[in-house]
Amino acid sequence: MADLLAKAGIDTPTPIQAATLPDSLAGRDLLGRGRTGSGKTYAFLLPILARLAPNGTASRAARTPRSPRALVVVPTRELAVQIEAALTPLARSAGLNSLTIFGGVGQSPQVRALRAGVDIVIACPGRLEDLIAQGECRLDRIEVTVLDEADHMSDLGFLPAVRRILELTPASGQRLLFSATLDGAVAVIVKRYLRNPVTHEADSPESATPDVEHHVLQVDADQRMPVLVDLTSGSRRSVVFTRTKHRAKTLARKLNALGVSTVELHGNLAQNARTRNLAAFHSGAASTLVATDIAARGIHVDDVELVIHADPPTEFKAYVHRSGRTARAGAKGTVITLMEREQAVEVRALVKAAGIRPTTTTVGLGHPLLSELVPGERRLVPVSARPVETVAVPQRRGGSSSTGRGARSGRPGSGAGGSGAGSAGSAGGGSARSGGARSSGPRSGAPRSGAPRSDAPRSGAPRSGGPRTGAPSSGAARSGAASGQRSGVARAGSLSAARMSEQSGGRRRSGR
Repeated sequence: MADLLAKAGIDTPTPIQAATLPDSLAGRDLLGRGRTGSGKTYAFLLPILARLAPNGTASRAARTPRSPRALVVVPTRELAVQIEAALTPLARSAGLNSLTIFGGVGQSPQVRALRAGVDIVIACPGRLEDLIAQGECRLDRIEVTVLDEADHMSDLGFLPAVRRILELTPASGQRLLFSATLDGAVAVIVKRYLRNPVTHEADSPESATPDVEHHVLQVDADQRMPVLVDLTSGSRRSVVFTRTKHRAKTLARKLNALGVSTVELHGNLAQNARTRNLAAFHSGAASTLVATDIAARGIHVDDVELVIHADPPTEFKAYVHRSGRTARAGAKGTVITLMEREQAVEVRALVKAAGIRPTTTTVGLGHPLLSELVPGERRLVPVSARPVETVAVPQRRGGSSSTGRGARSGRPGSGAGGSGAGSAGSAGGGSARSGGARSSGPRSGAPRSGAPRSDAPRSGAPRSGGPRTGAPSSGAARSGAASGQRSGVARAGSLSAARMSEQSGGRRRSGR
């Protein structure tokens, strides 16, 4: 394993790894706290691999259908995917395999993998409990259990589910709890399920890292958007955080419309939309990611140089985790909080609690500090100038086929979420409806299901038995149809209450 890590350029342990590995490799229960990006993932993956393959390789005969040997519980799908990416090459070299389990996608591939036998499962609580209830997964052979981002699971209301899951694992197994913060909310887990745990703290999240510059920019309300566009249209890759899902969607749409190639990430997106948007951001097709706190943990892109709090977070832990998206892997970064005058007291208390001493400056568009924070030429590419791929629309009953949403709506570029810049479709007016053409690129919202379009006339009145007239619909009728379409068609990947909680912070997803 050390040789494989060295080939990847990892040959020196981080402080949290150096502190915890001696105890975790010895089989002790452990609490580990380290700043976001401090290397906690390898700090628990290496002990798992060493335990399951003590001689460097594991036998397939050790696998039992539906009964994994190690379990990593995480709060978000993105974090599960990230952990699996780090695990896969190491596990393969040891003859081990792994599986991610989370909601928002079909469970059939997960069930098939469990039935075939899996060594390590990385799971979100909701879908894992579903599969356990169906008899497709058992935890009676678990040798190592890891809770990653335990405080975040507590914040999202997952502790009852976590307790139920831990009750199903053998009491003799090893249990490791890792997080950027270890506050009183996880004390019940520690007291009930860990045996004489040793605690290690490194890179305290309350202290500022020297590789990050923190700035608070006080702006007037009418200058907030122009300043944000100026910062995100420079040469630095940026993550912009908002407080709500609706705000993230709206802000992404505005930035796209103003020429900043932007994708979004929040709990209202289906898994395939999240995957496309993250792929566009990772590849550089989109320069800006607008996200809620769902991306504050578990989203790892090494070259994010700029984090912008478009909305100041409500508590310091969110500030810490948001800011941790930059200055990763030894790089330097900048964190900017946009603040209006009436928010000054709130923001001062926030950064004080986070142990940050930012530079506070009153700015507007054209202020020289903006060029210092984000040097280089500003590049704005209108949505209409970005390449768009369209697909043919199947012929509709009583009408002719068309190509692309733009052709259907009569607006060039409408719904052009599939731009080469990785736009989420925000600027073009949202996600495609079922039955209509879909652009091939990322879309801003959860895609609609494949349910057929209603044959009712646009006005919403009962359809008569006579032939359909060719008269154009009025604007009011169109509006009514859109409303009916939204309410009558289920979104793709509709989830159970548990899995919706898993994706959107324990709250039911609101309707549009």
